[in-house]
Amino acid sequence: MFALAFLWAVLASAVVVLAVYRKRAARYEDDVIHVQDTQVAMIGKQNSLARTLGVVDRWGKILTIVVVAYGLVLLTSYLYIAWERSQQLNLR
Repeated sequence: MFALAFLWAVLASAVVVLAVYRKRAARYEDDVIHVQDTQVAMIGKQNSLARTLGVVDRWGKILTIVVVAYGLVLLTSYLYIAWERSQQLNLR
């Protein structure tokens, strides 16, 4: 059971790392839309950052769902094992 809980902690840490990475990457986000030909460099930077944030957001959502579902399964199995052991003690 310890190995399963350790795996959950690693996955939860990955979600936290992704959240921190997204926060740091979005710090330099430019909210102004650049459409003029003279601002081609800014448009490229915005597109690149938008793609990066999109990938990070997608993986963040996927990992968050996996962490929550895996945590619920882990908790349920732990509670079931504890209940089963208490039932065995009551029969003795």
